[in-house]
Amino acid sequence: MMRVSCLNNISSVGLNHFTSNYQIVEDQNQSELILVRSAKMHEYPINDNLLAVARAGAGVNNIPLDKMAQAGVVVFNTPGANSNAVKELVVAGMLIASRDLIGGFNWVKENKNDPDLQKNVEKAKKAYGGNEILGKTLLVVGLGAIGGKVANTGVSLGMKVLGFDPYLSENARRMLDHNVEIIEDLYKVYGDADFISLHLPLLDSTKNFMNKEVFDRCKDNVIVLNFARDLLVDNQALKDALSSGKVKKYVTDFPDSFVANLENVIYLPHLGASTEESEENCATMAVHQLMSYVEKGEINNSVNFPNISLDKLETETRLTILAKNDPDIARHIDSLMHKLSHAIKSKVSKVRGDYAYYVFDIDKKMPEDILSKLSQYEGVFKVRIV
Repeated sequence: MMRVSCLNNISSVGLNHFTSNYQIVEDQNQSELILVRSAKMHEYPINDNLLAVARAGAGVNNIPLDKMAQAGVVVFNTPGANSNAVKELVVAGMLIASRDLIGGFNWVKENKNDPDLQKNVEKAKKAYGGNEILGKTLLVVGLGAIGGKVANTGVSLGMKVLGFDPYLSENARRMLDHNVEIIEDLYKVYGDADFISLHLPLLDSTKNFMNKEVFDRCKDNVIVLNFARDLLVDNQALKDALSSGKVKKYVTDFPDSFVANLENVIYLPHLGASTEESEENCATMAVHQLMSYVEKGEINNSVNFPNISLDKLETETRLTILAKNDPDIARHIDSLMHKLSHAIKSKVSKVRGDYAYYVFDIDKKMPEDILSKLSQYEGVFKVRIV
């Protein structure tokens, strides 16, 4: 029986996908598997039983990936499971920024007790009319699961859509509407965009991606939408751009005390992936990834070990090894497993950065002495029989 702990509220729709071989427990120190959303795990004590952590969402800033890897714990996320929810919120952000729906709503609320409200509406509404998005230019920076959907929706809404992604995969490219214009040089098109929508991961190279230099290149009255990460935008540069009129509206799902006190900012309380459907999709995807790893040794959507697809287990033993990516360790593993060469039916190994994953399908029971030597070798993090 595999024990599973949830560090946050996880959708019951997803949890119900666990078979009877899994049990949800409160005691995290005894769990082999963990499901998490936003709980911070950097100081989390990793027990020796822990096999995997699944983040029901895309971002994994709350999880210490190297610390987990070196404890032999595979960390998963669920990219794309919440993409439609975020896409819809981005579209809502474009509309409320363009038409000043919030300003209009607030005016009615402030004047709701006016006996002449219906007449006065006709005078007041001119201040909140705004603009249509039809025919406007949308620049989407990052064309992954969410950005690609935003770009396609922009096309369907009659917008001219420019897309930028230096790491665009072939699969992501195939998913794009043919009317999305893929651009090579961002600096040449900032001045063309009426809307800029950010869909980038937060890395050292993307922090303060929207800075003074970028804002200076934008056309006046541009609307910037940030439903990716707060630190992609330089707050001081944003304040200056809003004050000068360079940026008409800034729409963000990541308010802080600085941004929330700026004029012409529309701030939402991190609602991007908070729909009921999104939470169900993320939880379901996470649960299936955990079960696939436990039962087959397969790794899908890991963020600290290489992904690896495996056939159905048809031998007596499947041996999996999580280790440091090091040629000496690889040679040690090969040397020990060579003693079983007559029984090894297949071998798969993959590396990702500093970490490696080895899988052997063997037509016999694994000898205890070889298991022990594998487990005790420095740089080998976890050895497991599936």
